[in-house]
Amino acid sequence: MPRSWSVETSIYIDRAHQGKGIGRALYAELFDRLRAQRFRIAVAGITLPNPASIRLHELMGFEPIGALRDIGWKDGWHDVGYWQLYLQPPGDGTPVEPLPPGPAA
Repeated sequence: MPRSWSVETSIYIDRAHQGKGIGRALYAELFDRLRAQRFRIAVAGITLPNPASIRLHELMGFEPIGALRDIGWKDGWHDVGYWQLYLQPPGDGTPVEPLPPGPAA
């Protein structure tokens, strides 16, 4: 059975709670769990423009990889940019199979 070594991530923080480190804390915990499961890459889609979300993702180590133009509707048509984060070091060879989710620590 084929496996996926990548995951798409999304977090949403209510506007009243943004800028308090909640997004960083959630992502740090999520990435620890995804690394323990042996996932290789995390991908995030961001409706543009969104400087705060871009800043958060880049602080967490994501790098921009491209955008889909005029594809998302959010009170008007918007681009959706994509960012990627290596959860495991990049490399060649046969990847190790990812593990199912385990109990929360």
